[in-house]
Amino acid sequence: MTKKDQKDKVEAVLNLLRKQAPLTLKQEKFCSIGCVERFLKVRGENVKKAAKQLRACLSWRDCISIDNLIADEFSTELADGLAFVSGLDDDSRPVMIFRIRQDYHKFHSQKQFTRLLVFTLEVARQSMAKDVDQFVLLFDASFHSSASAFMNLYLATLKIIADYYPAQLHRAFVIDPPSLFSYLWKGVKAFVELSQLTTLVSSLDFEESLECNDFTFNPRASSLRYDPSSVPSSAKVGACSSSRFSFTVAHHFDSVKPWYLSLTDTSASKVGPTNASLVGPNARSFSFASPAARTPRDNIKAVVRKSFFPSTPLPQKTHKFDHSKIKQPRTPKPSFLQSPASLFFRKECHVSKTDRCRESFIPFLRFYRRPYDEMTYRSKMKPPLGGLISIISPQLKRRHMSVSQRF
Repeated sequence: MTKKDQKDKVEAVLNLLRKQAPLTLKQEKFCSIGCVERFLKVRGENVKKAAKQLRACLSWRDCISIDNLIADEFSTELADGLAFVSGLDDDSRPVMIFRIRQDYHKFHSQKQFTRLLVFTLEVARQSMAKDVDQFVLLFDASFHSSASAFMNLYLATLKIIADYYPAQLHRAFVIDPPSLFSYLWKGVKAFVELSQLTTLVSSLDFEESLECNDFTFNPRASSLRYDPSSVPSSAKVGACSSSRFSFTVAHHFDSVKPWYLSLTDTSASKVGPTNASLVGPNARSFSFASPAARTPRDNIKAVVRKSFFPSTPLPQKTHKFDHSKIKQPRTPKPSFLQSPASLFFRKECHVSKTDRCRESFIPFLRFYRRPYDEMTYRSKMKPPLGGLISIISPQLKRRHMSVSQRF
């Protein structure tokens, strides 16, 4: 579609609105070219449907008195940081954070929550640049224990954004939802218009201890790590009192396991081979699970004989058996795709859905962790949303400049 065709459709929508009822000055200002284009985009470039939804949006804005919304009405919410604009992302999109507690609706009506939501959305719209028309929503659900209560709250939020702020939601992240919310969301997201823009995120996936690769950062991991300074320097560090095996620690740190087990018998009565030692780090140890290890030394010959010779007699050999016909289990060949190097060459199609959700939330993690400052948030409000402070402070500034100019 060319720009001329798009402009003609915008004019057609505005003409339909003026035929139904004359637009006030504030409504004319709201129905800008970008606003009408967003309604057309949502309604599939249908002029009549776009005009109908835009008229419903104008009526809704008059019903809740958006022009009369000021910060003084939400002084308690602003002090507690229940809903605020944290800042702008790398693409200059405002990032809103909602931390509504579960008991909020016990003391406030749904209409009051709607006005708080709309007030925050209007502050976000005011902070947008001219070439930006979208925002990001971070909904902290850690204050809710009931999945159904949070579902009703979140669906009402998405309904308002979809109907009256169309094509303006870039991404929405639900952080730490209740345990049953994911199951409820799978059942209802097919009927929610903005469900494809919603991502469920757990803050436990972004803990600093999990992001650090150093073992000493985690006290539990550091306690399990071998510390050579804690043992005296010798070729063989101690021997187990048991006669079945001995524990040896090597002093070269180029191996994965700086220890190995040996089956060298240290007792006076030696049974079987005495030189069987597991010198390699990957050798198999039979010292913990063998029947001989759990049997007294007097009966070890019977146990060894029973373990190596089956109780059922084998048939007599009548002819030579061809061992080449035996099908040995197939050993998988080492593959490059299973090696650690595949992490550096992994394609986007092989990335799991959890990793994609995690990577999409990383640019907004700093806004979620940023501490809330009420005065910083109030400074982003423009009149009349800022209330009495935003109206008086510019006048005081101009008066101060005029006084300074006298001298």
